[in-house]
Amino acid sequence: MAIRRAKQKQQVIEKLSQVAPPGEVFIACVHVETGPSPWLNAVFDEIPLLGLIIALTRRMYFLTLTNTSVVVNSASRFTNRPGDVVAVFPREMFPVSQVNRARVWSKLYVVFPNESKATRLNVHAFWRGEFDQLIATFPAAAFVDGMIPAQAQAAQQGQSATF
Repeated sequence: MAIRRAKQKQQVIEKLSQVAPPGEVFIACVHVETGPSPWLNAVFDEIPLLGLIIALTRRMYFLTLTNTSVVVNSASRFTNRPGDVVAVFPREMFPVSQVNRARVWSKLYVVFPNESKATRLNVHAFWRGEFDQLIATFPAAAFVDGMIPAQAQAAQQGQSATF
């Protein structure tokens, strides 16, 4: 079970390298989870079994930014190992909206293929550096207030670094 962020990113790159076209450069990798605000877990955990039910309904993903695309692949709930590729979007066509970069839990909405409704994805501050690199590629219209956060702009300036 990978706990360290570097090990998780390494596992994602190894998994994606098997199917990536030659010359693909991996820039950033972010772990996300679906569902309502993770802050509600404190409330849900007080009600017997409800916290467990909510936890089991969450899905985990990795969003990986490459030089040409954004790749979404599943993550194991218990081991955090990367799973199958769920979707691949060209960078300029990534269907993202309502990005809100927050102090602890950031969120964004993504429309997955064959789904009509956007899925809420929560990102923990643990992944802040990688998240800033990812959101630096989003258009200003994708953000809640219509402005790219200053941290993402700084990440955009230093985006030539890869992991």
